[in-house]
Amino acid sequence: MSATTAVFAPAIPERTPTAPRNVAINYLRAFITLLVLAHHAVLAYHPFAPPPGVALNGPARWWQAFPVVDSQRWTGFALLASFNDIFFMALMFFLSGLFVWKSLQRKGSGRFVRDRLLRLGLPFLLAAAVVAPLAYYPAYLQTGAGGGIAGFWQQWRSLGNWPAGPAWFVWVLLVFDVIAAALLLVAPRWGDALGRLSAGTGRRPIVFFGLLVAASAAAYIPMAFLFTAFAWSGFGPFAFQTSRLLFYLVYFLMGAGVGAYGFDSVLLATDGKLPRRWPIWAPSSLVAFALTTTIGLAAMTAHIGSRAWEIAGDATFVLSCAASSFAFLALFLRFANTRRNLFDSLSDNAYGMYLIHYAFVSWLQYALLRASLPAIAKGSIVFAGAVLLSWGTTAALRCIPGVAQVI
Repeated sequence: MSATTAVFAPAIPERTPTAPRNVAINYLRAFITLLVLAHHAVLAYHPFAPPPGVALNGPARWWQAFPVVDSQRWTGFALLASFNDIFFMALMFFLSGLFVWKSLQRKGSGRFVRDRLLRLGLPFLLAAAVVAPLAYYPAYLQTGAGGGIAGFWQQWRSLGNWPAGPAWFVWVLLVFDVIAAALLLVAPRWGDALGRLSAGTGRRPIVFFGLLVAASAAAYIPMAFLFTAFAWSGFGPFAFQTSRLLFYLVYFLMGAGVGAYGFDSVLLATDGKLPRRWPIWAPSSLVAFALTTTIGLAAMTAHIGSRAWEIAGDATFVLSCAASSFAFLALFLRFANTRRNLFDSLSDNAYGMYLIHYAFVSWLQYALLRASLPAIAKGSIVFAGAVLLSWGTTAALRCIPGVAQVI
């Protein structure tokens, strides 16, 4: 499994009426979900996508990140995938953390964990058990192996694990929520302490930015040095990117601190310094991404075993992630504060779209394999189709009361 699998899942807010001050955060969450779908939609046309394997249970299992690989490629999709991979998972953990402390205060640890098990644990099991095999079946078809569903099932059972696809984010978020609940038992005011810290630094976003970069670097760089940036670990359906686990926990806890102070905090204020300075944050994120890409390419061409280039790449990765996260927060706080019915619908259905979209993406990619179209056209068709199908399916499923309580 490669880093390209680390795509994003939506932050999961409390099921309370959306307050006007939360509009920007809800719409940002929905937008990142669209980036997730776009990310997956274009991977089949990534210029560095590996060729299909001869079997799912072979030694190279790139199909877990690239279920379908097309002969048509476009370099622009490599830039999109790289940009996404650097920041949007971390930002989504940050957004998820925003809702934690207030919920813990209102519910207590026990009820909070029970609710998280319902809203995260149950969907993860269903996504892993049903959606993931559906999404990966086209990968089996592209190997050319015969045997139909029976042959697929035989190879699937011999893998030694159960690939869950993008649903890995859901179980990791559940673990982080359980950690937050456990902290409440041993340190009942941990959220308030983080809230005071975020309130103090949030008055100057650049100070909060520096704190985020320092904390996430301390969590990420040593892990990347030990395990490499692309290593994955796991058992059964429970997989995670080894070097980024603590990195994501930092973003989750920083989000919890901001949320503890409230959505009207200085950092998230729609009239605060962060949104007012979006013209600085937006281009700065592009500069940081360019720097990361340049150093990454230099590291790839440097002498094998040169850890200095790897550490430099890890450091600029941390910087680029924080810069892009701040840029999108600034843009949405500044420009996405007016309610729109279409965006409200997208926000309401974002979680379900994330859970089910992967199957639509891979089957659409498989259906277009023989189409005489350029890569950019195929990627656009897959993205549009996956958005419409997953959005419509989720909206229909949410008409069932029991389903609506979960997603």
